[in-house]
Amino acid sequence: MRIKFCGAARTVTGSQHLLSINGKNILLECGMYQGKRAEAREKNQSFHFDPARIDTLILSHAHIDHSGNIPSLVKHGFTGDILATRATVALCHVMLRDSAYLQEKDAEWLRKKRDEEVEPLYTIEDAEIALQQFVGVEYGRSFNVAPGVKATFYDAGHILGSASVLLEIEEAGKRLRLGFSGDLGRFNMPILRDPVLMDDLDVLIIESTYGDKLHKDIQNIADELTDIVTAVHRRGGKIIIPAFAVGRTQMLVYYLHKLWQQNRIPEIPVYVDSPLAVNATEVFRLHPECFDRETYRLFLQDGHDPFGFKRLTYVREVEDSKKLNDLKTPCLIISASGMAEAGRVLHHLRNHIGKPENCVLIVGFMAEHTLGRRLGDGATEVRIFGEVCERRCEVRKLEGLSAHADRDQLMALVQRQAPQKLQHIFLVHGESGPAESLAGTMRAAGYGNVQVPSEGQEFVI
Repeated sequence: MRIKFCGAARTVTGSQHLLSINGKNILLECGMYQGKRAEAREKNQSFHFDPARIDTLILSHAHIDHSGNIPSLVKHGFTGDILATRATVALCHVMLRDSAYLQEKDAEWLRKKRDEEVEPLYTIEDAEIALQQFVGVEYGRSFNVAPGVKATFYDAGHILGSASVLLEIEEAGKRLRLGFSGDLGRFNMPILRDPVLMDDLDVLIIESTYGDKLHKDIQNIADELTDIVTAVHRRGGKIIIPAFAVGRTQMLVYYLHKLWQQNRIPEIPVYVDSPLAVNATEVFRLHPECFDRETYRLFLQDGHDPFGFKRLTYVREVEDSKKLNDLKTPCLIISASGMAEAGRVLHHLRNHIGKPENCVLIVGFMAEHTLGRRLGDGATEVRIFGEVCERRCEVRKLEGLSAHADRDQLMALVQRQAPQKLQHIFLVHGESGPAESLAGTMRAAGYGNVQVPSEGQEFVI
């Protein structure tokens, strides 16, 4: 077996890992790079392999840094099945169409700016063709992927439908168990079930986003969110939250709903201004089988909607979105994209970061070179739509909401494995610092062959 790390190697976005087993090529994920516009566009237009030679694609979850380049893969010749959980398939129908729309709009903007022909990375038509190749699979049910390769999805607890993947492989008279963590979630988080940790592995490919950090206690989140909302409301400001349309938006709505029910926050209007988030929330409502017991009980037994309350408005139409910028009273706007690289949140940031009474609230991971990272790092000037904008507003971080496992939670998966059996550990989906730090923690715990691969690096198992 050969493993080639084609993306999310010493970085977080663009997840792609190629397995060559028994003469077949299995691609784990086909994510989109995010970051500097020109660099990301160049990376997303090229592959480390011939897409036409990929036999099967296995997808852990629907986030764009894992799924977003699938239409491009299909456009360049991939004709095989795309295997994912049923909830992931449903979310991809929403997310890939939205991503294609953004690609078309981005190309249109570049054409006007440069006065030259610019083709989108892929079109809505390309996305529709790719979606026909998706196949939904249940959690916990083994299925054949290729000769000598069986796969099983286990709940990763990261977002709706997210999975860790177990591959049971027979090749050249040998058997081994390869585990791919996908994006591993956290225990005791609201809405979703806890992660199911694989065991008895020979090879582990594991994410390392927060490999050098320990998250704050989730119990403090409600208090922090209450303090922020109350303070900004008191000074007459608006709160702008760039948030992933899938996962983070629903979790924020869940918390705000509970705080509103408990009369802990002022009567402040809350707007979810993202057609993608609106559509994704509908998918959440259709897949209660992924919910934890508390949310399942609220949703099915008590008849309450975890994702709706009196002060909450979902915004679909562009004209309604524009009206939010004209509001003179305090409000809270949750909008995509999560890293503030595209979407309606850019308009809200441009219109609000110049006023000191306002607040930008960072609630998730921001990759290097993204607008969200620059704001989170305290930049006083940022470029939005090609214009330099002065930031005079407050920037706060709500770090405990992360849907990624921290160092100790990642180590919990590793330490379920016997050091003498686990022959290879590969750390992906993390910048070099966190990945190397986690690798050191693993070595100190007695695990030997730990690698932090670079992009394009290949290993023979």
